[in-house]
Amino acid sequence: MRRYLYPYRYRLALLWTMVLLNICAGLAVPPLVGAAIDGPITDGDLGALWVFAGVIAGVGALDAVLNLIRRYFQTATAMAIEADIREAVYEHLQRLHTGFHDRWQTGQLLARVTVDLGMVRRFFAGGMVFAISSTGMTIIIMVQLFWIEWRLALIVAVAAVPLFLIGRGFFRNYLPAARKEQDQSGEVSSAAEESANGIRAIKALGRGPLMADRFEKEAEKLRVLGIRKNLIAAKSWSAFGAIASTMLGSTLVIGAIMVANGQLTPGLLTAFIMLQLNLLWPIEAAGWVMAHGNEAMSAADRVYEVLDTEPTIRDRPGAKAVDRSSIRGKLAFEGVRFSFDDDDREVLRGVDLEVRPGETLAIAGRTGSGKTTLVSLPSRLNDPTGGRITLDGTDIRDLKLESLRSVVTTAFEEATLFSMSVRENLALGRPNADEHDVEQAVRVAQAEFVYDLPYGLDTRIGEQGLSLSGGQRQRLALARAVVVRPAVLVLDDPLSALDVHTEELVEKALEQVLVDTTALVVVHRPSTVALADRVALLHEGRIAAIGTHSELMEGSPEYVDVLSAEAEGVAA
Repeated sequence: MRRYLYPYRYRLALLWTMVLLNICAGLAVPPLVGAAIDGPITDGDLGALWVFAGVIAGVGALDAVLNLIRRYFQTATAMAIEADIREAVYEHLQRLHTGFHDRWQTGQLLARVTVDLGMVRRFFAGGMVFAISSTGMTIIIMVQLFWIEWRLALIVAVAAVPLFLIGRGFFRNYLPAARKEQDQSGEVSSAAEESANGIRAIKALGRGPLMADRFEKEAEKLRVLGIRKNLIAAKSWSAFGAIASTMLGSTLVIGAIMVANGQLTPGLLTAFIMLQLNLLWPIEAAGWVMAHGNEAMSAADRVYEVLDTEPTIRDRPGAKAVDRSSIRGKLAFEGVRFSFDDDDREVLRGVDLEVRPGETLAIAGRTGSGKTTLVSLPSRLNDPTGGRITLDGTDIRDLKLESLRSVVTTAFEEATLFSMSVRENLALGRPNADEHDVEQAVRVAQAEFVYDLPYGLDTRIGEQGLSLSGGQRQRLALARAVVVRPAVLVLDDPLSALDVHTEELVEKALEQVLVDTTALVVVHRPSTVALADRVALLHEGRIAAIGTHSELMEGSPEYVDVLSAEAEGVAA
């Protein structure tokens, strides 16, 4: 956390200076009131009384102005720190490999970026400032109390013992309760996010009541945990308040006796009681500060669970950038093996495969043979656990990620679109694409329907593009990949949602685009094989056969079985 505070060190130093001045201005009033009682009021000197009144009013006004400025600074600083941390978390999430995102629930990540960071910001904006100011105020007040009457001040000091014991128990019980509530808040967010994303399936299957019951159970757990956490805080706050009130009553009675016996003046007793009343706020606020501090600590721990996760896919030391014009597009898999982090079973078991520059190679195989995993490797969405992949003879791990992904582009079967305009979606991989590039990509993908949308290319697509059909989303995702003009184009069956007629048109247009582009195409339908120069058959994580479609049809019974099964699946 220190690295996020360091850029604001001067602003924080100014803030603490203002807090100190604010405290001094506020605590200057009680001694002035006491002096006025023992002086002008006792002597009946109205002229001197007006002087005291003017000084007290001036100090009060100064206190109010300092308080206003201080609150602005603390809020602005806390918001800036929160923004920096949120940006750092978001950038870190972008660097983490896809396996991390597969394991983590989206709702849990959202809770950390929103709710948890909000708690950290509120602590910086309020809790931390109150903790420092109340500590400083307590020290200054106790010095003043001992200066006025040490015997009464001892009564106040003795109250610190039970306050300490209560505070220690509070810390021991509140932190685990706050962590459980925050974790459950992430579960509720996940349940809501899943229901929102799957609303069509829920409605189509008539499972609204079931999902509502599931959400209600998660929300009920959150309610119970919230009550349990707040009950711990309420008990501590009540105890703090009771101790503070008892302490005030005791000093008032004993102080009155001392005034009656001539051991203390009325003005000094008044100043003492006013200072002690000022001390009540730090004592009663201690519970609030500890609660927010505990929640902020727990929230910070949850945020650092993400920040402390090291990206497994990153630039190697000395990695170099590559330019599209210098890439021929020769892609080679050399003894490639792959297994997921949480599974020892190998998905790929020594794949040796070479894709020539400008060649289109189709990857065929049964479901579960590892096709999608294989095509996720060239753009380093995953890294091989064994062997290597080279681009024009260079290990792709020796190339900078940013430049690698500018020359190797992937279009997935499940098209993901973002809440932005059609034009922005299409130019996502190449922001400097001109109008001609966009129009050509739209034509290749047979996505001319975009011109019939209310605002054409400037029409804003709803979240995940759910306002479009599956085929329309796939065509836009394909056009987005074509706009990049990559050296290597990876197509993970991006035509599966298209009808036969549209698929044929897209394939004909793609043949022209792929003339000078190396392409790796996952095929799930026999018709897609027409795009390929050669076909590689993937079986149980290995290349079982490779050749032209005709050669495999004649010499590989397994290839015939795969295409037959796929054809039956399409027909069904």
